[in-house]
Amino acid sequence: MQLTQEQLDFYAGKGYLFIPEGFPQVEIEALKAEVPKALAENSIRRVVEKDGNMVRSVYGTHLHNETFNILSRHPRIVLPAMSVLESDVYVYQFKINAKASFGGDLWEWHQDFIFWQREDGMPAPRVLNAVIFLDEVNEFNGPLYLIPGSHAEGMIDCLVDDKPLASDVEPTYESSPGWINNLTANLKYALTKDVVARLVSKYGLVAPKGPAGSILFFHSNLVHASTNNISPFDRTTVIISFNSVENLPVSTAPPRPEFIVSRDAKPIVPVADNALQSTAQVFTS
Repeated sequence: MQLTQEQLDFYAGKGYLFIPEGFPQVEIEALKAEVPKALAENSIRRVVEKDGNMVRSVYGTHLHNETFNILSRHPRIVLPAMSVLESDVYVYQFKINAKASFGGDLWEWHQDFIFWQREDGMPAPRVLNAVIFLDEVNEFNGPLYLIPGSHAEGMIDCLVDDKPLASDVEPTYESSPGWINNLTANLKYALTKDVVARLVSKYGLVAPKGPAGSILFFHSNLVHASTNNISPFDRTTVIISFNSVENLPVSTAPPRPEFIVSRDAKPIVPVADNALQSTAQVFTS
């Protein structure tokens, strides 16, 4: 899928682009069939909510699962990433966000780039996030809130000295590695209420909603958040962060794990557009 000039201009101005029903239902069902196995994995790559039981996210699934590996190389998301970033790209981060019914926790207001710049040494925000809806996203199940145009502010500095870490406030994370504070409901680089209020007053607020199979692209400096999911509807999404091969992070010590930050910067060669059909046929047969 190639983006039109109109779509590229919209993304440049607003910092996001929403494409409803980018993947047909049969392909989404093939992807969803792999989700329970990923969420059940007893691995350090799985992050739970603060209750210690409900799964919040699973990282790096494309490294171990062929169906999600195909998704990470799919032209409907890779080609737009290459167009926006004007270069070859690689998968910098891959995660499944569960946002389960009756308990999926919030994601505080934040930008993504500040984590990657400060924790991983990424030089510039030449990253595009591709969000694939595996469930319908509606007004009830914790849709992603975006402040359109806020990426124009650049990276907004956050003071973290006085902010308690997740391991300090939640017993669930007491024995977890330090990087867990970038992945929980108590984010290390969350924005203050005053900053968010100013940005919303200036730019407004949107919450893209649509059926399973929809695709949301957004800029790594776009301010975003999501609420708790207290509805009976799951809101499972896959979020793939594509980095430009011309924007490789410098090494940091100690580096975050490979399943959170990929150091394999080999350019993606997109698969055929119908590559998910073979897994879909297996699922439906």
